[in-house]
Amino acid sequence: MFSYCNALIVPHASSLTLTCGLNSLLSLPAFSSMDDDEQHLNHNSVESDDDHSLVLELSENDPLFEKKKKLLEAKGFDPKGRAYFNSSCSPNSLNSTLEVMLQRARIIHLDEVEFYFAGVDLLHPEGVYSPRNELDAFHSILSVIDESLSSGKHMIKNVLQDLRKATVDMICEFGDKIRKETRIVANSSCNTEKCLLQWGENNGVRTKLEIAYVEGAGRGAIAIEDLKVGDVALEIPVFVIISEELLHESDMFPVLGRIDGISSETMLLLWSMKEKHNRNSKFKCYFDTLPEVFNTGLSFGIDAIMNLDGTLLLEEIVQAKEHLRTQYDELFPALCNDHPDIFPPEMYTWDQFLWACELWYSNGMKVMFTDGKLKTCLIPVAGFLNHSICPHIMHYGKVDSTSNSLKFALSRPCNVGEQCYLSYGNLSSSHLVTFYGFLPQGENPCDVIPLDIEAAQTDFTEDEHLLSNWTTHMVRGTWFSKNHEIFYYGLPPPLLDHLRRARDPMLQTNTITQENLEIELEVLEDLRSTFEGMMETLGETKLDNSSSWDVKLALEFKDLQRRIVCSIVTSCYAGCKLVEHELSKCMA
Repeated sequence: MFSYCNALIVPHASSLTLTCGLNSLLSLPAFSSMDDDEQHLNHNSVESDDDHSLVLELSENDPLFEKKKKLLEAKGFDPKGRAYFNSSCSPNSLNSTLEVMLQRARIIHLDEVEFYFAGVDLLHPEGVYSPRNELDAFHSILSVIDESLSSGKHMIKNVLQDLRKATVDMICEFGDKIRKETRIVANSSCNTEKCLLQWGENNGVRTKLEIAYVEGAGRGAIAIEDLKVGDVALEIPVFVIISEELLHESDMFPVLGRIDGISSETMLLLWSMKEKHNRNSKFKCYFDTLPEVFNTGLSFGIDAIMNLDGTLLLEEIVQAKEHLRTQYDELFPALCNDHPDIFPPEMYTWDQFLWACELWYSNGMKVMFTDGKLKTCLIPVAGFLNHSICPHIMHYGKVDSTSNSLKFALSRPCNVGEQCYLSYGNLSSSHLVTFYGFLPQGENPCDVIPLDIEAAQTDFTEDEHLLSNWTTHMVRGTWFSKNHEIFYYGLPPPLLDHLRRARDPMLQTNTITQENLEIELEVLEDLRSTFEGMMETLGETKLDNSSSWDVKLALEFKDLQRRIVCSIVTSCYAGCKLVEHELSKCMA
């Protein structure tokens, strides 16, 4: 009936296009900025003499608008998103207002994966969906409060300030729960990194961070003072950013500009291959800090690739490398033969090309400039900000028009001596291994296994909209689920609903009848059989301390896949026991 797909779904993240030409060579920039409030939120405030409201409005442009609107209504929230209060409300009343706003903001900021696994469950307890979702929800609340404060409506200024303080207090409390210990590697040298920071400061960079070697993370950005919510940890002037404008000053631009279909990103990649050897480069201090090898999945050797057998990552890496090799062969040796003075052959080997691809994939950032253009850039100093599932910085991809700089402001506090983390986006571990070369610390809610299920032609009522209106299905570790009761089992409700209706389109779910329970057993046993087969395909992993870096990383990823699959099999077994118990009572 179904099987797992050969490609991993990564909602809201850029993906490598494997069938396009030169246009798509850099279609996968590294950092996916979360600066998209305008697309999801419309901040409004309304007030009368005594009664006031703040509005968190769900944008009709949201891809999940209909689903989120239905969920908001099902949970009893005002569709227009108004949270009411008055100018003399008590602290308890204020906290209640904030709680309503938070619950609504969480739903507004659900991504596709979060909605699929938890948003469709009306019994989902009001709580945290994911660290990213929680921080985005808080950020939107602070934004609407700050907008109201800036409007100068003094009659409710004190109330809004109290509401803001309560929101920040909640952020601090949440931050304490997800804080990670930072351990600095003793006696490690960061001389080249210090030179870069000094160069940056000489060119207008402002930072409250220093660079150090961190256990388990390589180089990282460490706070040199206590940073509060909203503090700017790093500010980069536009003229320090490496962007396509530099191409127009180079000798290769007239040549590359004549190539049909070549993108500015591809030209920048070729520019960086040569610029890193330029002793007089304005960005010499930056290139000096870059590693000789990036150690991403794109550099996996044959042993590591073979150890990925049975995982979705195997085909992803193989296809990505084949795509890059095709792009390289389209450019070289032709450019070197035709223009050896501009493209010296020794600087444009396959290994150098792969290095540049890894540089731009792992360090490139999409930046929205003041002219409204979105460009792929390299940001000196910012590249030392490591990714985390529980980041400090989430909104950073838009140039501030007043200062003409890129500001990295904190969404949660970062104490002195603590590593300051960035969010690269909602990325799966498969994606992070392929293009960044690491597995994130903690449980990654984006680690999903997509399922190839034949679409069933079934009608659904309006009340069943949340469950039934899904065209793709997936699974993830069942440890994320808060509901392991009968009819749920820690498994995604849309998937279970789809499999039930494939057997009986008129099925009335979640009622304990003999017919329903018999269908439940069929569904669970079918799922269990499929994933037991996956377990056999994955086999056992044996990690040897003498293994190379790529083999170790491949085996760590394979262990993660085994954990996910094992959790599904275990949940199916436990679910069968629950159903069999209820079925025995029905038949007694």
